[in-house]
Amino acid sequence: MLATALRRAAPGALIAALPVPALAVINGEVSRDPDGLRASVVRIESSQGEICSGTLIAPDLVLTAAHCVMHQAGYSVVAVDRSFRQRRIAAIAASMHPDFVPGTTPEDQPGIDLALIKLGQALGPDFQPLDPRGGGGIVTGEAVNIAGFGVVAENRRNTARTLRQAQLVSVGSLRVANTVTVVTDRRRMAETAGAGACLGDSGGPILRGGPGGYQIVGVVSWSSGAMRQDRRARTACGGFTAVTPTGEHAGWITSRAAELAQFRPDDVPQSLRRANRSDWVARPGRR
Repeated sequence: MLATALRRAAPGALIAALPVPALAVINGEVSRDPDGLRASVVRIESSQGEICSGTLIAPDLVLTAAHCVMHQAGYSVVAVDRSFRQRRIAAIAASMHPDFVPGTTPEDQPGIDLALIKLGQALGPDFQPLDPRGGGGIVTGEAVNIAGFGVVAENRRNTARTLRQAQLVSVGSLRVANTVTVVTDRRRMAETAGAGACLGDSGGPILRGGPGGYQIVGVVSWSSGAMRQDRRARTACGGFTAVTPTGEHAGWITSRAAELAQFRPDDVPQSLRRANRSDWVARPGRR
C-alpha cells in the first residue's frame, strides 16, 4: 500500500516524501493529563542543541532512536512531573543497537535505529516506565498513538519542548535499506499534510492503548512530507512516519537493559569498557 502510494506520487511530491530524521507531533494535542503520557515520555537534549524524544522503560533507562545519541556530545534527559515542572537528569551511558551505522541517512541506514540511555539517577514513583516487550507487532490498519516533544511545523522551532500526542493508523511495512512500519494520519493518508512526526519527535514512542494501559509498540525513526504539497514550501513533515517496531527487537532491548541496569558511574561493566561504536560512557565533568 505504501509503496504504491509513493509510486503514484507526482515527481515533485515524491521528492518531498523522501525520508529525513524526525527531528514534533504536528496536528497533535498538548498532553495535559498528569496521569497521562507525561509520566512515561521524556525529552532528550544534547550539548549541540539537538532535541529528541524517548520513553522510560525503567526508572533510570530510556528507549530512543540510535541516531539521537550517535554524536560525540553531552546528553541529558528532561522529565515532566505531575505539576508539569521539568526535571533534568544527566545521561551517563548509552548503547546503540550494534547493527546501527552512525552517520547514515534514513534512505541508506541498513541497521536498527534503537538505543538505550542510562540516567545518572532514577526517577521516582511520579513516573511510569512502559514495558517494550509485551506490545507485539503493529498490524496494518491498527490505530496507534504517537507522542513527542517536537515542533508543530519545521519553520516553528520555538514550538518544541512541549509534549503532544496524536492518533495515527498503520499502513504497513516499507523496505528502504532496513524495514520499518509506516503510520500516518487516518483522514489524510499522506495525500495532504496531516498528523505525524516532525523535528524533535525522533525516538518518541508509538503506543497502543490508553491512560493507565499504554503499551509501547514502536520508536519513531523518520518522517516524510505529504505526497501533495506546495512546491514553494515543501516540508518533510505531515506525511508518513516511519517506526522501528520494538516487538521485533525485544531480545536486544531486554538483554541490553539488564546490562545497563547494573552499570554504576564508578564501575564500568565489561560490555561498555570495550568503547566500541555502539556504546559510550559519560566522562567526569561532561555535561
